[in-house]
Amino acid sequence: MAHFTGDWTPLGEVFYRKMELYSMGWKDINLENYTVTAASYGGPIALMPDNKHTGAVINKPIISIYSSAGKELSSLRWDGGPLVEIGWSASEDLLCIGVNGSVSVYDIHGDYKRTFSLGQDAKESRVIDSKIFRSMAGTGIAVLTGSYHFFSISNVDEVRNRRFVDPPDLNAPPTSWVVLPQDRDSLAIVAIDSQIYMIDTGQCIQQFPMFSEPVTSIVEMALSSNNSYLAMFTDAGLVWIGSPDMQKVYCEVKTQCLSRPKQLAWCSTGAVLCYWDDYLDVIGPTKDVTKYYMDSQVHLVQEIDGVRIIGSYTHELLQKVPTAVENVFKIGSMEPGAMLYDAAREFEKKSARADEYVRMIKDKLPEAVEQCIQAAGAEYEPSLQRSLLRAASLGKSFLSDFDPKPFVKMCQTLRVLNAVREYTVGIPITYAQLEQLSTRLLIDRLVLRHHYCLAIRICDYLKIQKAEGASRILGHWACYKVQQANVGDEEIARAINAKLGESTGISYTEIASKALECGRTKLAIRLLDYEPKAADQVPLLMRMKNDELALEKAIMSGDTDLVYTVIMHLKDTQSQGDFRRSIRNYPVAFNLFTKYCKENEPQTLSALYDEDDQFLNIGNVCIKNSYDKETLETRITQLNKAQINFTRGNHPFYSKCTEEQIKLLEYQAKLGGQLKHTFMDLSLSDTIHQCIIMGNLKVAEQLRKEFKVPDKRFYWIKVRALAESRNWLELERFSKAKKSPIGYEPFVDACLEFNSRIEAEKYLTRVLPENKVHYYLKLGKIVEAAEVALSQKNEEALELISKKCQNNQPLLNKIQSMRAQALQKR
Repeated sequence: MAHFTGDWTPLGEVFYRKMELYSMGWKDINLENYTVTAASYGGPIALMPDNKHTGAVINKPIISIYSSAGKELSSLRWDGGPLVEIGWSASEDLLCIGVNGSVSVYDIHGDYKRTFSLGQDAKESRVIDSKIFRSMAGTGIAVLTGSYHFFSISNVDEVRNRRFVDPPDLNAPPTSWVVLPQDRDSLAIVAIDSQIYMIDTGQCIQQFPMFSEPVTSIVEMALSSNNSYLAMFTDAGLVWIGSPDMQKVYCEVKTQCLSRPKQLAWCSTGAVLCYWDDYLDVIGPTKDVTKYYMDSQVHLVQEIDGVRIIGSYTHELLQKVPTAVENVFKIGSMEPGAMLYDAAREFEKKSARADEYVRMIKDKLPEAVEQCIQAAGAEYEPSLQRSLLRAASLGKSFLSDFDPKPFVKMCQTLRVLNAVREYTVGIPITYAQLEQLSTRLLIDRLVLRHHYCLAIRICDYLKIQKAEGASRILGHWACYKVQQANVGDEEIARAINAKLGESTGISYTEIASKALECGRTKLAIRLLDYEPKAADQVPLLMRMKNDELALEKAIMSGDTDLVYTVIMHLKDTQSQGDFRRSIRNYPVAFNLFTKYCKENEPQTLSALYDEDDQFLNIGNVCIKNSYDKETLETRITQLNKAQINFTRGNHPFYSKCTEEQIKLLEYQAKLGGQLKHTFMDLSLSDTIHQCIIMGNLKVAEQLRKEFKVPDKRFYWIKVRALAESRNWLELERFSKAKKSPIGYEPFVDACLEFNSRIEAEKYLTRVLPENKVHYYLKLGKIVEAAEVALSQKNEEALELISKKCQNNQPLLNKIQSMRAQALQKR
């Protein structure tokens, strides 16, 4: 297996390997002339001309963005003044940090997104140094200003500027510094010559790391990707490796070069890289050092499982040889995975030795299969992946209870990885990086690069739900499609609808919003025709000032709240006349607005009715308004208006009723003054009732005559009022004045209601014969009720009376005796 380990380099007891990822596709690019920055997880590369090396002063440099394969993605001309640093966010946005304290954000296609400030101090005293870092909160930025203050923001998407405590006696730029991300607020490790301070927003603590020799100055520092290890380089060429809190020292190595390295970086967590002009030192934790010579300027990019080396001609990955790969391919390895791989190679040759190898590891076949699967995931070359997976497949064929899921998952994952590693895509992500990043974010990065077809195929291949996969990607594709200025609106709308159809999880409104942002209003309206949810359609139509269409869509939806939303929008944005004319064209909207005015704007309601000569409705509004008035005069004024409108509208009944109400109000006001009692808001019946209770019988009689109250109605009012006021003498006199038009049952009921059985008995004899049994029973006169029932030969009443006497045996016997006598007489 020597050819598999030919690029392995020993570092102590472990091996490192350098693999070529791509031959760079760019031409005539010499990295010596550029400031280089690259995003992690196989992300894009940004190049900006470096004035220090070119010698020419470029006021408006062109920043070029490439894929990791050197394929140009975009470029932008920077005209925002001198830059301190450019770098990438976790979402692959390019961050351009200016000396004026501003940070401009661009996407991978060079399109401007936004700008934010790093604070007033940064603006006034300028930024002289900066660091872009990753934390749990997101992508952060820390800066050092010209006044030698440190400021930090933890998340560029939620800008909150925090000032760190100043290190003592800092009156010049520190010799080196680095940001140590924390769960909440990050801190900075600052080296001022040989003194080291840890600073955050609340404190400054000096650290005293142990060095094996005197240190004059710490000129470079680097944190590992997981922030668990710190490397420092001194002006004496000493590399110190320890914990970030500097309480632990893992090793110190004296290098052969005293000059400050161009880059100090970590290769995962197992080695530190020091890069000078033409070579790279790889330093292990056991003080072992290995060299790699460079034939051109390179740039190092830390990854969680290695370091990418970007050169002018090639793009390589340096990493510790994964354990699974070492187990299988290390020369002389007797690991089960190595034996199984040999067995698979012999099997392909149809050699009997394959069976011998399998028998040798029979008891360790599950481990052998697992090692081959893991080794396949760690390999970059598809041919080597296939041979390892074939070995794993051979091994699992001998296992009856082997779980195939890990094997299947690895096959699927490698197929995805190989697809995105293609030169045309240019994302050289490893299996370990993908596990950290997640498949969803990888798909997001494909979408960001406009590789929609590949992203959808991956989603379908991995059976990702439509809403999270294909539908979501198609939504992004549609938003990109509407930006194509050289294609007509109708053609784009049809293409989007043909592709999306009625796919779930896709909002045509979002696509239409994107079209609107691009100034394509007609396309936005056309796309909204495909939106099934009116609640999403209507707000955007209003934003587009297409109010009539918004109102039509709202009415068609049948959603009253949505219609009201449009109505209120029209009311706020149009003149009064235009608004009323607009809603009159839509009866549903007009009726809803009328209902709204009834409850909230009566004056507007009157104006609406007045425009249409709806005199009945105007009168009704006036009547309602009259009861909202506190004084008699204003109430009568409103009622007079109502009467006039009823008359104009030829509604004589309503007009007469209103006239009588005015008359009653005036009469009540007069009575109130005479009797020192409030009659306002009482009906005519209640007014008469109140007068009788107060003993003003003549006034009650006058009201009866004045308002022509019918006799029956007056009798009902007076009987009850006299009983309520316990004016029994007047009640009896009233009953005898003339024959009661309502009978005498109400007299009995009124007396009983106000607890006077004696008075009630006075009227029993005058009750209608057919009601006498009922009223005798009501008064508890059971014997008399029985006598009446017998005289009327009312068997049903007698039966009822008998039931009421079940608990009174003597009374029951008497009634039964009376019934017997009556039967004998028959």
